[in-house]
Amino acid sequence: MACTPEALDRVFLQLGPLSIYWYGVIIAAGAFLGLWLATKESERLGVNKDYMVDIVVYAIPAAIVCARIYYVVFEWDRYAGGPWWDVFAIWEGGIAIHGALIGAVLTAYIYTKLKGVSFWMMTDIAAPSIILGQAIGRWGNFMNQEAHGGPVTESFYNNFMQYLPEFINQQMCIGGTLYHPTFLYESLWNIGGFIVLLILRYKFNPRRGEVFLSYVIWYSFGRFFIEGMRTDSLYLFGEIRTAQLISVVLIALAIVVMVYRRKTGLADKYYNGKKVK
Repeated sequence: MACTPEALDRVFLQLGPLSIYWYGVIIAAGAFLGLWLATKESERLGVNKDYMVDIVVYAIPAAIVCARIYYVVFEWDRYAGGPWWDVFAIWEGGIAIHGALIGAVLTAYIYTKLKGVSFWMMTDIAAPSIILGQAIGRWGNFMNQEAHGGPVTESFYNNFMQYLPEFINQQMCIGGTLYHPTFLYESLWNIGGFIVLLILRYKFNPRRGEVFLSYVIWYSFGRFFIEGMRTDSLYLFGEIRTAQLISVVLIALAIVVMVYRRKTGLADKYYNGKKVK
């Protein structure tokens, strides 16, 4: 569907030659809000909140580096012929959530092992914060006009997109064509996941580790379908989208781990720390 583009300014603040982009500001806002929620929950459970702060301090740079490495590896043809510094230009976008999760989870695992703290307890505390941070972070993609879907049909616009705030439609108007705001679909899915995880945590008090594993399942399920709509997917080979394949693997792995921990007695505590009788 044709449209008239009026893109928002990607620069949040200009300080002389230094440009601070909305992308980075939004990602940082999501991270800080997530950290605040996680530290509050740590205090409620009687867990030293410094553990969570330390994990985040170490995990954020590790997540950014892994997210960028992941993206560059699967988009190597895009960077191979250009200047070497483009590999580091994350302010232009181009970081992969799955890469960030790998970096963050590995960091958390190493930290908890060194400190003698339960890895599953810390990831359960962090899970709602992670998915909320992802919901907010997708708006950074919105400001960069990336992570969008294919062109919108006129009927879809009339039945759905015309009811969205005008600034969203204008930002999704790229090169005179209106595109699906898949960033918005994923953001809303993640907000739903945030609510589900809070209900699971406070109402049902599941076994330790199952809040985090439920996050993995929820996020991966939504990501699988939303990824199929995107035009900027990373491909493993042929028509196999990397994010879709990894989403399927993560869902299967999370279910297997959840069942295994219950069957073997490893999940011997509830979320609140009480022993399973």
